Amino acid sequence: MSETRSKPRHRRRKTALAVGVPLTLTAAGTLAYGTDIGVFGENAQRTAAAATAAPAWATATADGFASVNALGQNGTYGGRDGKTVTVKTLADLEKYATAAEPYVIVVAATINMNPVGKEIKVASDKTIVGSGTSGHIVGGGFFLGSGVHNVIIRNLTIRDAYQGIWNDKDHDFDAIQMDGAHHVWIDHNDLRNMADGLIDVRKDSTYVTVSWNKLSNDNKAFGIGWTENVVTDITIHHNWIRETEQRNPSTDNAAHAHLYNNFLEDVAGTTIKSSYGNYSRGATKMLLENSYFQGMNNPVIKDSTASIVQKGNTFVSTTGRNESGGTAFDPKTYYAYTADKTADVPSLLKSGVGPRGSIGTATASTTAAAATLTVAKDGSGQYSSVQAAVNAVPADNPSRVVISVKPGTYRELVKVPANKPHVTIQGAGGSRKDTVIVYNNASGTPKPDGSGTYGTGGSATVAVQADDFQARNLTISNDFDEAANQSLSGHQAVALRTAADKVLLDGVIVSGDQDTLLVDTAAKDKLGRVYMTNSYVIGNVDFIFGRATAVIDKSVITLKKRWNGTSAGYVTAPSTASNRKGILIANSTVNGDVSDRSFYLGRPWHAGGDATLDPQTTVRNTTLSAAIRTTPWTDMSGFSWKDDRFAEYKNTGAGAGTASSDRPQLTDAQAAGQEVADWLGDWTPSAS
Repeated sequence: MSETRSKPRHRRRKTALAVGVPLTLTAAGTLAYGTDIGVFGENAQRTAAAATAAPAWATATADGFASVNALGQNGTYGGRDGKTVTVKTLADLEKYATAAEPYVIVVAATINMNPVGKEIKVASDKTIVGSGTSGHIVGGGFFLGSGVHNVIIRNLTIRDAYQGIWNDKDHDFDAIQMDGAHHVWIDHNDLRNMADGLIDVRKDSTYVTVSWNKLSNDNKAFGIGWTENVVTDITIHHNWIRETEQRNPSTDNAAHAHLYNNFLEDVAGTTIKSSYGNYSRGATKMLLENSYFQGMNNPVIKDSTASIVQKGNTFVSTTGRNESGGTAFDPKTYYAYTADKTADVPSLLKSGVGPRGSIGTATASTTAAAATLTVAKDGSGQYSSVQAAVNAVPADNPSRVVISVKPGTYRELVKVPANKPHVTIQGAGGSRKDTVIVYNNASGTPKPDGSGTYGTGGSATVAVQADDFQARNLTISNDFDEAANQSLSGHQAVALRTAADKVLLDGVIVSGDQDTLLVDTAAKDKLGRVYMTNSYVIGNVDFIFGRATAVIDKSVITLKKRWNGTSAGYVTAPSTASNRKGILIANSTVNGDVSDRSFYLGRPWHAGGDATLDPQTTVRNTTLSAAIRTTPWTDMSGFSWKDDRFAEYKNTGAGAGTASSDRPQLTDAQAAGQEVADWLGDWTPSAS
């Protein structure tokens, strides 16, 4: 793209707008990740041991209420800032789980509790995770006491404390019990056959997420409450609760209980018969949506004082009470989420809950163990450059290859060709800033072989042409020096170009000036989907652009000044085909150290003057700083933005504005068709 495009003149307007941070972004965007690269998803002070590479799942962070910034805890990330240790004995498990410092504790054996019923008192800042499917805790579990926070329990099987009598108060042995804890994530576990409850969330415990677990073969599955206070905020999603009699869950005095995409199943002819399913008690406000109930007795019940709002649930062969009433709340006020279709829930959960052989994000997809190639500048890896590792990936490789890049700055060009799908390039450092791939080509830079100059797309530091590509935990940058190259006609300098389908960018920084991130497709008639999350994009002119169907979700878009210190720019320049979806920015933050009212959200790029294109950008549920113009869209190269598809929905912050002919806003009905899932279609991104 050339920057020298016709631009209509605009008068700057000064408008007084209220400045504030909405709950939506407090929970899921701005404050959950920070607004400065130095703190975005990273702890400012790390132990020296954190430089040791941890497995991919060790750096995962919670969703739901456990992701909310509250009580002095910014989301739930467990022990990622500490050492990673592997344990195979009860003594070692207890040593590290109760330690004051953070740890990622990998359980790589069956550990028998002694005595039976022992509950290890877990301290704050811990990740306890099973190694593949080998991590079993037998005859006991974990206890999280008052004030304990930032704990992740994942990928474990916790089982068999049952002593022969249900409701035996002498053997109150739970799998996981918390009394007054906060910011806890329980994910991808198999919990069964315990002496009392499988999970107890008690005594004002809050900011808890329970996801992708199998809870089975027990009398009491999941109790919440045991308090007169109405403070608990809890998210319960994608759990398979099977063959449990009661507390599925029972939720007492929860301020906000969000239950979605759970599968409750009572199989006929077995010894365990459900007495009830989801139960809202006391002053609980519960939203129950897109869940599937099979064979349950009294599948949904409530006290007269409690609330249950039901949306999109399915009931098959159920009997007895199925109740709703009262008012609930909108979870998206606190965090972003996308519910799966109810009809898909049984198959999704049967294949996706419980410990995974190779655990990634919460998803039902199952993949073979990935091959790993290591890159290190100091020669300690298999390869000393990223491109050398890409070259080593066999053509048409059938399964994932992870290129693990040790910390350092790699000044090189990287190209992943179309015949090498399923490649992940992943930084192995403790921070996305530790591993940097950078180069400085621009449009007009002479090619080293003397065959001419690079174009915009050809200037990319990293160019991806292969489907199912992933980049994680690293920085991709173009540091072209505009000030020193004023003789060039254009200053387009791409950091990352994707021209493929199913591209996942997770926990990355993509940095440049003009034309930073080019989201392209392999051809005009080809679908190319990109999903970016928990990331940064930095630039000033058209720095998110192209014809792909691209989602920027739960990320920070950082505006920067031009090479000469002036503030003026454009966030997006879509060149979408008329039958495709374009660029969606959702649940994010747009800010930067630039002048007020100096940046447009976007303009239509009709590449090559193609009038058949129908460029699209939607910005929704996003915090906009005062840098955004009060008329946020503008024309480009003779094409009016009003002839294309540009809109906002429920944005907040000093840069947001009300609906007008110069600032289109989606209706609620229109917004329902412009969710993240609508952009991604049949693809559910899964880190691996």
